Amino acid sequence: MPGICVSVARTRHKMMIAEYKAAAEQGADLVELRLDYLRREPDFGRLLRERPAPVIATCRRRDEGGRFSGSEEDRKRILRLAIAQGVDYVDLEADIADEIPRYGKTKRIISYHNFETTPANLKLVVRHLESLDPDIIKVVTLATSPKDNVRVLELIRETKVPTVAFCMGELGVPSRILCGKWGAPFTYAAFNPQRLLAPGQLTFRQVRDVYHFHQVTRNSEIYAVIGDPIMHSLSPHVHNAAFRHLGIDAIYVPFRVTRDQFPTFLEDVEPLKIRGFSVTIPHKESAVTKVEYADGAVRMVRALNTLVRRDGYWEGHNTDYRAAMMLLESRAAAPAGTRQPFGGKRALVLGAGGVARAIVFGLVRRGALVTVCGRTLERAAALAKEAGARHIPWQQRTGVPCDILVNCTPIGMFPNVDECPVPPGYLEERMLVFDTVYHPENTLLIKEARNRGCQVITGLEMFVKQAVLQFQLFTEQEAPEELMLAVARRELAMTDTTAATAKGQGTSEDAVV
Repeated sequence: MPGICVSVARTRHKMMIAEYKAAAEQGADLVELRLDYLRREPDFGRLLRERPAPVIATCRRRDEGGRFSGSEEDRKRILRLAIAQGVDYVDLEADIADEIPRYGKTKRIISYHNFETTPANLKLVVRHLESLDPDIIKVVTLATSPKDNVRVLELIRETKVPTVAFCMGELGVPSRILCGKWGAPFTYAAFNPQRLLAPGQLTFRQVRDVYHFHQVTRNSEIYAVIGDPIMHSLSPHVHNAAFRHLGIDAIYVPFRVTRDQFPTFLEDVEPLKIRGFSVTIPHKESAVTKVEYADGAVRMVRALNTLVRRDGYWEGHNTDYRAAMMLLESRAAAPAGTRQPFGGKRALVLGAGGVARAIVFGLVRRGALVTVCGRTLERAAALAKEAGARHIPWQQRTGVPCDILVNCTPIGMFPNVDECPVPPGYLEERMLVFDTVYHPENTLLIKEARNRGCQVITGLEMFVKQAVLQFQLFTEQEAPEELMLAVARRELAMTDTTAATAKGQGTSEDAVV
């Protein structure tokens, strides 16, 4: 079973010891003490007096991502002293490994860091590290493409020595999670979310509770969400929770994939044998060209949000479409004399992104008289023409009456929770109001609609429903919908308390991820 090493970096001995103990009590398998962060010379008597978990002693210089400001001789002396005091592991860069000999029971981690790229000569780097008497090899590089995740993970199985290998940066997040599946003895995580020590580093809570790193096996199937931005997505939370609840040996990870990287992405990550993808902005339309089979919704909307691997080819599905229509139909009865649930009803759809496309096409097909209104007139006009709807400029959105109002813009999304896409006076009791923004669940639009007696559908309902349909496509099992909804609500409540998560919410026209 792979372990989690929690990095502790504090300037005072007292706080370093406190975090070390807290990490061990919460289940950390190892603790890395970043000695380069201490203001004073390390007091190993204090640091190692009580050792509730094995210790890795690390003293990193600035060009290796650390903070040690003393001389190189002083740094090497501190590392030798750590070994003499009996730390469980010492982390040594390759260029000083020969100068600090093995002593006692302390095991040697020989490490290589590259903060600029993932070099082409990785195998030569590893051969050199193997020659330096390591117990564990550590290779950490900066990912500049999704393919770099594959390259570093393949190192783990090719080396003769136990190897921890992963990439830094948002593009490298999958390798931090998947390295355990490939056989790494452990991965690294930060104890404090306010003190991330490397770009793309995850917290201990994320690695343990969201990705269930301890339960990852060599046989775990891989699923993923792809998009840009992606780190704010709730999809890993709900899918991984559902896997654990049903006892499915699978892991779901986020891949940041830019527009430029998407054309070759599926081929680049083919060695990972990923079984399915959730697809979000900006790839929902371009992904259609990658499938050999597309369901009816994809063929109609010409956008997808789900890829499933079947018998060596990719299937494309649009669970945004199915989820939105299921929710809308559950709130509206078909008018007398028609089989169409929205026959003759007037619908105003705000936005022209991927989710708006699914909803516009679905409403038109069900007989609604749809008006598309986007902040970019050209996109709204193109969508309306394609779907058989009409369009109006953004400034005229409150000048048309409607029975169904759907917000597919990010207006009202955290942290801009005091914004509303229409003035409250526009809302009438007879309306059905659907806001696809899910963070917060109770947007200002939803609150105002409830106050005026409107029927409402929240973005979180939409998000969970489309995730449930995806999960069933991935696994061919019934999804635990109530659990997934509870997990999503709990995670939103937790992220609302931290300013850091506000940075990743995005400003797209497509609110569902």
